[in-house]
Amino acid sequence: MTRDTRMPMIDRRLLTNFDWTLLGLTLVIAGIGVVNIFSATASYNVSGTAHYLKQIYWILIGIVLMLTVISVDYHLLDDIAGWVYGTVVLLLVIVLIGGKTSMGATRWLHLGIFSIQPSEPMKIVIIIIFARLFSRNPVQSGMTIREMGLPLVVVGAPALLIMKQPDLGTAILVLLIAGSMMLAVGVKPSTLITMAIAAAPALYVGWQYYLREYQKNRILDFLNPERSRLGSGYHIIQSKIAIGSGGLTGKGYLKGTQTQLRFLPEQHTDFAFSVFSEEWGFLGCFVVLVLYLSLVLWGLHIATRCNDRFGSLLAVGVTAMLFWHITINIGMVIGLFPVVGVPLPFFSYGGTSMVTSMIGVAFLLNISMRRFMFSKN
Repeated sequence: MTRDTRMPMIDRRLLTNFDWTLLGLTLVIAGIGVVNIFSATASYNVSGTAHYLKQIYWILIGIVLMLTVISVDYHLLDDIAGWVYGTVVLLLVIVLIGGKTSMGATRWLHLGIFSIQPSEPMKIVIIIIFARLFSRNPVQSGMTIREMGLPLVVVGAPALLIMKQPDLGTAILVLLIAGSMMLAVGVKPSTLITMAIAAAPALYVGWQYYLREYQKNRILDFLNPERSRLGSGYHIIQSKIAIGSGGLTGKGYLKGTQTQLRFLPEQHTDFAFSVFSEEWGFLGCFVVLVLYLSLVLWGLHIATRCNDRFGSLLAVGVTAMLFWHITINIGMVIGLFPVVGVPLPFFSYGGTSMVTSMIGVAFLLNISMRRFMFSKN
């Protein structure tokens, strides 16, 4: 790929090629999320700013960051990828040494007037570093075990650091994003078979030495929620009740009994989709799932029409990040996956999740806007 250096710094085609479809899908999902958060927190008696208003603030902050990101050529990320990766890995090490511990987990790092959770930006950073790695070292006919060595080290180091916090959900997401990008580049079937065989002892070591007791209980409760109906299995049971009671058309807005009577835990964050399912039923869920499917397919569409390899891989990585967030969260609330604390993009309450997802969409917008500036050799 070659960049056309004759192009001016500001090109009107950046505006004419702005991807309104992608932005529209994002804002529609975020808007439905705000309405859902209002219902999920309507029964709370809390002081201060309401959760739905805070979510609107985070959306506005995300939009500002989005405009900032799309104003800069995304190829700058290729130049600074190594530095950004090294910085975030260093922050993950510092978190384990001197981070704030809360409820048995050490995930936050205080930096004066604000705090950061380095594991969250690592989901974006791993996309950038993998896009750089594979664009500069093209794979001809699928990666061998030897060629997989460097990528596995690059993703393995931060994944282990995140798991030690412990934050199993984010560690799994980082690994899934990296794995999706490796599959997109190409992996030999013999390599996949070898890795599958090697995964058995790795899973044993992870279970014995890395997973905390509550994380093991979540997995066991996923296999048999009835083993702890009032304990760690309570989340899954109540979520299934909420979703199942919604029926075809739902109980109506603000009329979900599981939600308004507060039987449903974490109903405005990890289990926000359960709230929506109870109130809007199968038909409402179908609409939201179609919107998410459209978002993922549009991300892949941007990746396929991008004319340079770095941009295409970057789009694949962002799309994979959104896909796995959606899949794991919805699978979690309906009992197909263990409860691992993964939010639903643009839907669950939370500033970190909203900002990370918005930056991801900004990358896709950036790539889509600048696709005309590059040509294939």
